[in-house]
Amino acid sequence: MVSNSKIRVAHLSGPNATIQNTPPLVTSNKARAKYGLPLLKDIEGGALKHDALRAQRLAAPVKVYVEQFSAHPLERDSAELYGPPDGYIDVDGVFHKDRRGAEDKPVYEVELKPEDGLYPLPYVARQVDGTAWEEECASPLSPDAQARQGFFPDGSRSFEDIDRNSIDMHGHASTISSLATVDFYRLLPPGGYRKGLPAALRTDVGEGDIPPEARGKEFFPYKPRHLGASPPRPALARATNMAQRVMSSGKYDGAIFTQGSPAVEETSYWFNLLIDTTLPICGNAAQRPQGQMSNDGPQNIVTSLDFIRSKIWADAEGRNKAGVVVLQEQQAFAAREVAKVDARPGGYRATGGHGGILGGISHSGRPVLLYVPAYKHTYLSDVNTSKLPTSTRAIRAGRHGPELFDLAVKDSHGDILPDAIPSVSIVKDGGYYADDFGEDPAKELDLLFLLDFKIKQGRLSGFVTEGQVPYGAMTSTARKKVMEKAVFSGMPVVQVGRGAPEGFADGTPFMLAGSNLTATKARLLLMACMMKFGSLPPAADPDNPTSAEKSAIAKAVGAYQAVFDTH
Repeated sequence: MVSNSKIRVAHLSGPNATIQNTPPLVTSNKARAKYGLPLLKDIEGGALKHDALRAQRLAAPVKVYVEQFSAHPLERDSAELYGPPDGYIDVDGVFHKDRRGAEDKPVYEVELKPEDGLYPLPYVARQVDGTAWEEECASPLSPDAQARQGFFPDGSRSFEDIDRNSIDMHGHASTISSLATVDFYRLLPPGGYRKGLPAALRTDVGEGDIPPEARGKEFFPYKPRHLGASPPRPALARATNMAQRVMSSGKYDGAIFTQGSPAVEETSYWFNLLIDTTLPICGNAAQRPQGQMSNDGPQNIVTSLDFIRSKIWADAEGRNKAGVVVLQEQQAFAAREVAKVDARPGGYRATGGHGGILGGISHSGRPVLLYVPAYKHTYLSDVNTSKLPTSTRAIRAGRHGPELFDLAVKDSHGDILPDAIPSVSIVKDGGYYADDFGEDPAKELDLLFLLDFKIKQGRLSGFVTEGQVPYGAMTSTARKKVMEKAVFSGMPVVQVGRGAPEGFADGTPFMLAGSNLTATKARLLLMACMMKFGSLPPAADPDNPTSAEKSAIAKAVGAYQAVFDTH
């Protein structure tokens, strides 16, 4: 099913993406020596033996001479297999076509041109005051105005760098461009244009100038650490709407989504639930920045291209049967089950205890799909964007307790509204929870405050409780009663087991069973369900619901449960 033509792929740039980050640009010793600055030292106090080479562009053509047999220590051992050099460099550094002395070095003459693309070169830039750059900031803990950015504003530079400087197993570069044509989209990018950018200089798909952007509002890096920013909950609407438009455009064979390694598992599952598409979406992350020793990101991206191109994901009608996958270290994880467990290559696992690794990529680059999910996803999902209503019912504080009101979910264009993204909190419950005040729900002040706060916010709200394994049962009777009050106040509550449970939570007539989902995945599924079904019908007195009110709530919970049992 593999075509010999290039595939067309959309790259969706997500927040805090190490895969789109680089180590700090540090002034090289070559520049420090030139300008009389303190040199970078080794542990014994001597100057570092080598400068770090950073991908940069030439401003003008330059001719260089490369010593023959210097690419590998055993090239000379097979000298009889090589053609002649282009000439020789004498002891004075002068090039001649013919050897003139015994000490002349055989060389190749190479002209490097700006249009060749990026070249690894020493970094020679200094700060405005003439001092060397030592990190992203002008000085430790500098404010935002004195901090540079290591994250790329979209995926174009990252992909170009991989194409230019990463070498495949056959000794070739240009791996990405040989397989695919890629367009770049800034969903919730990790880098931004604080001074804006003219339309003519844009490298992403978009119209018009980019206005000045702010960290934590339009772009979301995690470094410098003291200036780190993560996207707020309503930002999910922006990411979902753009991803849906891209996947519905008819322009692409699939998409690659990149995000920070701890959170790619969450957004990938969200897309698995929300994006109505028959095309593959591959999530990628990296444990180490681009260009750092043992960086894993480039291969993960190429693996995704191989996966999309192979069409092993396609059913007999060409529709994606695998759902959204996260491809890491040659393994294809189902979005529902994938979780990061450590900051190291291979630091991902399948949760739930019943599969989760759908296949992988062989060392020769051959994709294999061994299993497909039995649950609903993407175009089959009951909560994808196409199946969400334009409005639903949410709770707010009324004169006599919680009351329902109409809340818009989508605008006239079918885009999800930021205010429609539900607020769902995770409540963790452990053993030996009751303290000196016993099991009195009135003393659970933290949960009662959170419950009251959610009601007053006037939005879709709910809870996930992380209790015992496998049943998801809460150990504290008092806290369980507060969660029951939340249900009777109109807020659905999902029960899951702690950690990465393999057994299935049971639920109750009023609380949802979260199957073997982790708390973070159950939260996302609950958020999606709330936009479709709305809040539960609240009791007039949540502390004392009537039998009729309980029956109505149990019926509403049943609609939620049907989705939790199949997604």
